[in-house]
Amino acid sequence: MNKLKYSIIVPAYNTEKYIDKCLKSIFSNTYKNFEVIIVNDGSTDKTEDIINKYIKKYDNIIHIKQKNMGLSMARNNGVKKATGDYLLFIDSDDYVEKNLLENINKNISDLDVLRYQLNIVYSDKVVPCEEEEFNVTDGISAFEKIVRYKFIEMASLYVINRKYYVDNNFEFEKGVYHEDYGLLPLVIATAKKVKSINYLGYNYVQRDGSIMSSNDTEKMKKKMDDMLFLFTKAIKYLDNIPNSQNVKSFYANSIIDKYNSLNDELKKEYINKIKDLKVISYLSNDNFKRKIKKILYKIKYEVLK
Repeated sequence: MNKLKYSIIVPAYNTEKYIDKCLKSIFSNTYKNFEVIIVNDGSTDKTEDIINKYIKKYDNIIHIKQKNMGLSMARNNGVKKATGDYLLFIDSDDYVEKNLLENINKNISDLDVLRYQLNIVYSDKVVPCEEEEFNVTDGISAFEKIVRYKFIEMASLYVINRKYYVDNNFEFEKGVYHEDYGLLPLVIATAKKVKSINYLGYNYVQRDGSIMSSNDTEKMKKKMDDMLFLFTKAIKYLDNIPNSQNVKSFYANSIIDKYNSLNDELKKEYINKIKDLKVISYLSNDNFKRKIKKILYKIKYEVLK
């Protein structure tokens, strides 16, 4: 059997402080059958200079330069150039362990999707997020396990069969926040073979100033609007997938959590939108606790105006 090839897609936008460590960690991997597709999404700092340094050193780089189109389009354009058996999405301000691909390759077999885990890297500490692994199962059953994890829909924690991804016409939604929320649960739910390993292969760097200010009302509105848009698309998609109620419930719970994070003024603006989209109706009520929760939410969100 030929060694599997991995396509590692690295979108980059003004990450001159981080991308060198990211690329160094990828090229330090002990498993060598991979290509790196670096998409420079219109950077205006020295990101391009650092990329060029690696291009001179390695011959397994595909370099895409584009005007600033956002993370989704950078990933989508990277996928179009990929030639590997499996896809990985690595953010250019994070880094990976040197045996990441080796551990993936030991477990991937003929899977549609493989999940691994992460460390959260702060300036003064590293916090591992170890999750209970599970063996090969279908996508709906897998999602019911993954939904108990942290960072459920984070694209960087999944290895995805490229043929499966392309054949199902999966794409990240252009021009939105929360693009992972819009896509990854659907990628998992549609799959026939999903597995999760408790391997801490990804290092998720918490950047200073990367969290949006809670006072930025326009961004808060944009994020809420995007989530509602992605929610609507996801529900429509999931209507064609049997037994997908718990995935729909995840989408609905995420909307409620986002709504609860809004200030009082924005809550007044969005309560009727949540009601009109019947978000509460998609919550699961398959046990006593969930039934009570759904009833309480129904009372709360249908009474509030």
